[in-house]
Amino acid sequence: MRVVVMIKGSGADEDKIAPTQEMLAQMGEYNEQLVQAGIMLDGQGLQPTSRGARVVFRGGETSVVDGPFTESKEIVAGYWIWQVSSLEEAVEWARKCPSDPSAGLEEVLEIRPIFEAEDFGAEYTPEQREKDEGLADQIRAQHGA
Repeated sequence: MRVVVMIKGSGADEDKIAPTQEMLAQMGEYNEQLVQAGIMLDGQGLQPTSRGARVVFRGGETSVVDGPFTESKEIVAGYWIWQVSSLEEAVEWARKCPSDPSAGLEEVLEIRPIFEAEDFGAEYTPEQREKDEGLADQIRAQHGA
């Protein structure tokens, strides 16, 4: 099972989050453990919302909101994609994640399973699967994966 693990924070806390050398080293060691265990497929930290935008769809209208998103109760600050045998295994790995209690911030990891083709049942037709596999092949060709 693949899961996405989102590193969450408060939009109001974004300007307070500045990783120290110590925290970067701890996260590097943690990532190394994930890679050595064969769990980690991908992972990145995200730049502050002040450098981003939101595209909002409401009532048939589309609008763009520039960051920062300080009014947000939660933002995604980074993510991992893990390959695990179960949600319980993902939770056990997440519990080992380093945190910085001295920052005085609530740190949250949210774990969500990623849909696999078989999760969609009969609605996922062979034709749609073929189209999706073609797109995946095109992506790999474009990016050398």
